Amino acid sequence: MEPTPPHSDAAPRKRARTDGKRCIAIGFEGSANKVGVGIVADDGTIFANVRKTYITPPGTGFLPQETARHHREHVLELAKQAFKIAHMTPNDIDVICFTKGPGIAAPLVSVAVVVRMLAQLWGKPIVGVNHCVAHIEMGRVVTRARNPVVLYVSGGNTQVIAFAQGRYRIFGETIDIAVGNCLDRFARILQLPNEPAPGWQIEQLAKQGKQFIELPYVVKGMDVSFSGLLSNISKRATEMLAAETATKADLCFSLQETVFAMLVEVTERAMAHCHSSEVLIVGGVACNERLQDMMRAMVTQRGGSLCAMDERFCIDNGAMIAYTGLLSFLQGQVTPIEQTTCTQRYRTDEVPITWRAGEVDEPGD
Repeated sequence: MEPTPPHSDAAPRKRARTDGKRCIAIGFEGSANKVGVGIVADDGTIFANVRKTYITPPGTGFLPQETARHHREHVLELAKQAFKIAHMTPNDIDVICFTKGPGIAAPLVSVAVVVRMLAQLWGKPIVGVNHCVAHIEMGRVVTRARNPVVLYVSGGNTQVIAFAQGRYRIFGETIDIAVGNCLDRFARILQLPNEPAPGWQIEQLAKQGKQFIELPYVVKGMDVSFSGLLSNISKRATEMLAAETATKADLCFSLQETVFAMLVEVTERAMAHCHSSEVLIVGGVACNERLQDMMRAMVTQRGGSLCAMDERFCIDNGAMIAYTGLLSFLQGQVTPIEQTTCTQRYRTDEVPITWRAGEVDEPGD
């Protein structure tokens, strides 16, 4: 993997190594069915970014305890692999970062326990990281987005976000299930494989769809709702497939077009409100090429630009945790070991974004 270039708008830093070398962090991610380890420098250079996904049989989801067991079995081997790729040892690391939340409790805790152990063995400080903020900062450093409206779409989260008054503010979000959860659950109904991901399977089938089936379109102000839409298409899928009035490809195509149109609508409204010319898409669903195409068409019509990434950085990974933890660490923030707990609910707007204190604080300025 080519090292990622430094972010051109990096904020002033309060902490630096006295030997003149870059600060380097190792990050551990394990909030859902992926466990990842990344090694990153404070200028945004990514030395290693490895992960392993817990895959279950078609038609099934992943259970918390089984996922936690998977993470415990693989996390140390991934750490060894990351050090080998980066040509480093624990002596080269300045800080260990981990996902504090949000996420699923058992997988989160399984990784946090490993991080506490390694921190004591290596004699390194710890920084707990908000998973959602990490997606945003990874997107900013990789795409060099300056101050975009952010669409965060994943299996557990759907939010429209912009930076204002020192925090990432949520302008709109799902009022029930996340868009990734909606896609995953429909993939289970169709008995699609979970490898590499159920959403990816839906995306590939959707490319073959020829018939658009009208589905409920639920946008409430800046918020979206997917649960009623999922119930509707799930019931109709059984009937239409049995009657051969639609194919699986038609259903996937119709689902994608509807939910993505909803997301583009609320994102455009946020752009107008914030006077922004940039949109950054982050999270696992951000890999979807159809979503990127629809968003790009909207942004281009507004004279703006779309900042998008591939699966290396969209999907949960350790590098995003390492980099965001470094941003906090360089501001003098360290998590005491007795506070290295995890929480399933950790809102994006709860985190003070101290490393952007010297920047303009309204999108579009």
